[in-house]
Amino acid sequence: MFRTHTCGELSLKNLNEKVTLSGWVSVIRDKGFMVWIDLRDRYGITQLIIDEERSEQSLFETAKKLGREFVIQATGTVIERSSKNPNIPTGGIEILVEKLEILNESKLPPFTIEDKTDGGEELRMQYRYLDLRRNPVKNKLIFRHQVAQEVRKYLSEKEFIEVETPVLIKSTPEGARDFVVPSRMNPGQFYALPQSPQTFKQLMMVGGLDKYFQIVKCFRDEDLRADRQPEFTQIDCEMAFVEQEDILNIFEGLTQHLLKTTHGIEIGKFPRMTYDEAMRKYGNDKPDIRFGMEFHELDDLAKGKGFDIFDKEELVVGISAPTLNSYTRKDIDRLLEWMQRPQIGARGFVWVRVNEDGTFKSSADKFYSQENLAAFAERMNAQKGDLMILMAGKASDTRKQLSALRMELAERLELRNPKEFAPLWVVDFPLLEFDEETNRWHAMHHPFTSPKPEDISKLKSNPGEIRANAYDLVLNGNEIGGGSIRIYNKELQSQMFELLGFTPEQAQAQFGFLMNAFEYGAPPHGGIAFGFDRLVSVLDGSETIRDYIAFPKNNSGRDVMIDAPSAIDQAQLDELEIGLKK
Repeated sequence: MFRTHTCGELSLKNLNEKVTLSGWVSVIRDKGFMVWIDLRDRYGITQLIIDEERSEQSLFETAKKLGREFVIQATGTVIERSSKNPNIPTGGIEILVEKLEILNESKLPPFTIEDKTDGGEELRMQYRYLDLRRNPVKNKLIFRHQVAQEVRKYLSEKEFIEVETPVLIKSTPEGARDFVVPSRMNPGQFYALPQSPQTFKQLMMVGGLDKYFQIVKCFRDEDLRADRQPEFTQIDCEMAFVEQEDILNIFEGLTQHLLKTTHGIEIGKFPRMTYDEAMRKYGNDKPDIRFGMEFHELDDLAKGKGFDIFDKEELVVGISAPTLNSYTRKDIDRLLEWMQRPQIGARGFVWVRVNEDGTFKSSADKFYSQENLAAFAERMNAQKGDLMILMAGKASDTRKQLSALRMELAERLELRNPKEFAPLWVVDFPLLEFDEETNRWHAMHHPFTSPKPEDISKLKSNPGEIRANAYDLVLNGNEIGGGSIRIYNKELQSQMFELLGFTPEQAQAQFGFLMNAFEYGAPPHGGIAFGFDRLVSVLDGSETIRDYIAFPKNNSGRDVMIDAPSAIDQAQLDELEIGLKK
């Protein structure tokens, strides 16, 4: 056998045992008369020692051939270390080597395989198999595994069954671009990789499998960022004979279970907030409620004082940032520059200092008296030492810009504690949103989302006011899950397709298989999907999903390790009857 123990399990209780370890050479310290080798594997590090007084000379000769990341096997006796290392579990012992064998040599790695490495991200992505040996990456993948096991445990105990759905499916318009796969056996036709198993899980409800889940790969051909990859993983779930409350209770329970099993944290009933309230108070539909700085509308207090910047705009709204009265004018100017970047697009803001003596100092003092500013402070619940920031403009744009500022200030004030967890249900989303470019309605979630029963009558008269029977689960300002009660009636589904601009022929061509299934006794049903990569990263105190994926893509959608995507052979293109533009 290659090893009797791992490099992370031996301790003083193993003294005088003869053991065999295998792993990678992490560090070598050669004093001439004595050589120490730190041997590493997935489980930890154990120190090996070759001693002039107690070891054969041949061992020194073998040790001198070693380099970083050589794979070796060492047999010896567990002895007590004279200089113990309290920072590692094996720090009280070392192995007096009696036999040393090089199993495989290694080139000098392009970066140090240590917790704090000298390798940049692109270089580490290129040599991801080396990066995986580092504790920060390895531990994230182990954490991901633990979360997946707890998900399966919880849902299985709730009588859900895990069912795999196809990966080669039909291309359907569900929002993002599909990745498509040509069919050799059906020239000129293409499969699509699933953006989600949406229609399949609905068909399973028609099939009587009333509690389904799957930890499943999904694919979307869209622009990338820190929390987005072209291939990602969902916890996909569906239930039959349920209403919204049933689903919220089950998956609130799943989130509580994960927080308890991963962090020992117990959280009671999750708060709920309507979409309209979230947009009004926080400017986005996934607010971070670990801290305050809620929005306060000030139209009645700020307009009519001769300040055109406010008087001519649709909305005046502000937040109060705690303790930021300490910001200098230069600090405020830098904040303004940050807001005016193209990514945010704000034109500016008005600031008001709340001084310790109860007076106010504002960038618009010419237009607002101390009494006016005191009214702002009362509305915004601003305290002494705070900095009030007011913005004005088109309501939707201004709320979005102020939301970005709120999050930036929270980062600067260190209010987003990664070890604190604040879940929130956001409900009552609009069913539809109007796209002025295409001059038609689009489903805010997907075309199978059911309207609130009391709003169905508005489908023809006022579609913009229809609320969706939909819900999102937010954790620390990240949407970690979302779902809805589905349409299960063919007539209502046909009305939805018509409203979304599908002709009957288009609806039948794209979704005929689902519409036909609805004619054979489809039960009421609904579900939810968690973004598993994002869920794991947020639970682990991070908002970047890349390190929680074994072999991720970069921001250009490339796998720089295997150099994909890449060109394919002309013979393959000919076989698929695909011609490329010159």
